[in-house]
Amino acid sequence: MAKQRPFGVTLLAILAGIAAVLAGIHTLQSLGILPFFIGPFPVRGFSLWNAIMWGLMVWVWVWLVQMLWRVDPQAWLFLVVITIFNMVVNFTYLVGRAEWSDVSLSFLINALILLYCMLPNVREAFGQTGDNQ
Repeated sequence: MAKQRPFGVTLLAILAGIAAVLAGIHTLQSLGILPFFIGPFPVRGFSLWNAIMWGLMVWVWVWLVQMLWRVDPQAWLFLVVITIFNMVVNFTYLVGRAEWSDVSLSFLINALILLYCMLPNVREAFGQTGDNQ
């Protein structure tokens, strides 16, 4: 019998899809196709390493959306780990040379995903309860 997908899991899948689109935009920025905006000035840059890493993040997010859509029990933990990883990457961008406007949407989406993952009904949908018995 197929497992029922609660609304919270569907919302997480949609938010993960938005995160995949944002990672795709970062990939295009790293390839120099889309510009970065520093204040009112658009700047184009090319970094093959960043493009490869953001391209891998697009693949991870798309894979995670599929796991969430199927309500795979491992999807919850994987989503939490990837979200924290993305928040750390966004924070290191801020410490480096990026502006808040460059990473604000990505940071806020990841924070929203992480907060929503911690709700009890979402954890229960994936079989993640607070007790370890």
